[in-house]
Order: sequence, then structure tokens, then C-alpha cells
Amino acid sequence: MASTPPTNEAFLREVDEELRRDQVARAARRWGKAAIVAVVIALAAFGGWLWWSHEQTKKAEAEGEALVQILDDLEAGRQQGVEARLKPLIESKNDGYRTTARLTLASMKLQAGDTKAAVAGYKAVAEDQSVAKPFRDLALVRQTAAEYDSLKPQDVVARLKPLAVEGGPWFGSAGEMAAVAYLNMNKPDLAGPLFAAIAKDESVPESIRSRAVQMAGVLGVDAVVEPRGEKKE
Repeated sequence: MASTPPTNEAFLREVDEELRRDQVARAARRWGKAAIVAVVIALAAFGGWLWWSHEQTKKAEAEGEALVQILDDLEAGRQQGVEARLKPLIESKNDGYRTTARLTLASMKLQAGDTKAAVAGYKAVAEDQSVAKPFRDLALVRQTAAEYDSLKPQDVVARLKPLAVEGGPWFGSAGEMAAVAYLNMNKPDLAGPLFAAIAKDESVPESIRSRAVQMAGVLGVDAVVEPRGEKKE
């Protein structure tokens, strides 16, 4: 015959279970309303975040479409009203759209002959540490090109030397301006090799490479790129 636990042990277990149920019930009565309120607040906050996120996505999509349309209009020569359409984008919270709009406005000013405003626009982007470095570098190159004739050659070299690096994305434009500045400083020994390096860099736009070949040749530096597979006799 199976043994049964002592009566007092079974009694104590029942009392313990009853005490737990009572504690749970009292806690539910005490904190139930607070818990419900907390859940409601959490759900409301989550719903608000979802709405805000959706609205931000819609706004970003609208801004992107507006910017693409502006760039298309400018490419087609339709400039009327573009500046007014750019202003809201310049205030955008999207870094890419905002910076592109700022650079676009500066380019428009330059095309319109307002060099001072263009330079100021490019400079503002170039010096804005919140802007991604590729954008800042682009702005610096364009700023330098816009005010090149008013700059001292040594200032051009100092400004562009960090960008006039072989293999770098701005080697062609920055390197060409730096090389011309070297010539203006009467330093053909520095200009010639730089022109030659630009001419041999296949990542540089062909128009810049062609000019670099001619300039290097004038300075007595061989910049002719041999066809692949062929060796110089």
C-alpha cells in the first residue's frame, strides 16, 4: 500500500498555495489599474512612433522626388522657379537632400554670374563638419575653381594638396589646379610630374587627362600612356 505524506505537511502545502494566490490577488487589485495605464501609454507611444516614422518616410520620398525633378529641369535648361523650390530642401532633415540642394543652389549662382554668392555657398558646405566628407571635398574643389583667379598660387596648393593624391576621387580636378598653381609659382619641376601623373591615371576624366598630357609634354615630361601589352623599345 502506497504511503501518504504526513497530514501536517499536506496542510502546510495547501496553506502556502492559498497564501500565494491571495498575494497575487491583492497585487492585481493594487497594481492592476497602474499596469493597464502603463500598457495603454506604451501602446500609444508605439503607435505614435509608427505614425511619425511613416510620416518621415513619406516626407523623405516627396523630397527625393522633388530634388530629382529639380535636377531634371536644370539639365533641360528650365531654371525658372527652381531657386524657390530648392529652399524647402535646403531645410530638409535628410543630410543628403539638404547638401545636394545647397550645392545645386551654389552652382546656379555661379552659372548666373554671381560668383560671390556661389563661393559663399560652396564654402559654407566645405566648412560644415556635419556634412559627409565626400560632399565637403566636392564643395572645396568647386569653391577653389570658382575663385581660382583671385587666389594666391600657394593658397591653391595648400588648399588642394590633400585632394591632389593619385587614385583619389578628386585627383584630376584638384591635381590640375595645383599643377597650374605650381607653374604660376615658377616651379615647373613640381608641375610637370603632377601633370604626368594625372595623364596616366585612368580614373581621371579623359578631358583632364588630355590636357595633362599636353602640359606635361610642354614641360618636357613623358606622359604618354603605352597601350596595354606593349612595351617601350
